[in-house]
Amino acid sequence: MKLIERFKYIKVIRSVVYGIVGVFTYPGLVMFNKIKIEGTEHLRNLPRQNVLFVSNHQTYFADVIAFIHIFCAVKWRKQNRLGIPYYLINPFTNVYFVAAEETMNGSWISRLFKMGGALTIKRTWRAEGKEIARNRDECDTQKIDEALDKSWVITFPQGTTKPFAPGRKGTAHIIKNNRPVVIPVVINGFWRAFNKTGLVFKKKGSILSVRFKEPMIIDYTQPVEEILDQVMDAIEQSKNYMLKSKHHVMHLLDK
Repeated sequence: MKLIERFKYIKVIRSVVYGIVGVFTYPGLVMFNKIKIEGTEHLRNLPRQNVLFVSNHQTYFADVIAFIHIFCAVKWRKQNRLGIPYYLINPFTNVYFVAAEETMNGSWISRLFKMGGALTIKRTWRAEGKEIARNRDECDTQKIDEALDKSWVITFPQGTTKPFAPGRKGTAHIIKNNRPVVIPVVINGFWRAFNKTGLVFKKKGSILSVRFKEPMIIDYTQPVEEILDQVMDAIEQSKNYMLKSKHHVMHLLDK
């Protein structure tokens, strides 16, 4: 295992990374923009392990960074708000996040954040900007299974920041095999406030919304296709929600 891979499993290292990243990113969430948080009451009594957060995806890093700020604030008994970030003194580190390997190796900033708990995987459908088709790497699946066995994991079923992109079956396989508590999360506004990486401001004064829903009720014996459909509906990225979104836009244009 590479040295940087070992670091991310050390709590002290993750605490330092969260502290550094947290200090520099807090103004972008609270001061230059406004973060609106809902549903943190659903996080209060979760078990310490085998919890999977599934969310839509709008930037490479700002989404995950916001989640970590929120988890740290909840640890310090804050509800639906961040407030003063003294929670970074003793952050919540019992969480990992799934990220594309090429994204996390792209810059020194991403390599730093990688030490904060990135579970890097190889995309099965895209590499170096080109469409590909390859089998799922069992080592990648094992990483996620091992992380769930002892902590929380954040994943983005679509594997892309493109809205209403189809979900990937890998997430459904993880759910079926591990039977975790699944918390759907719906985010919005990050695409408007930040560039694609989530590290550069695009528009200040944006509303960044993060909404945690109740744990999903899942029949783990269902086929993976049905589990994936249920997940995509829960994170409001299914075909039904896409049609609703188009109808809403058309309605606004007609006014």
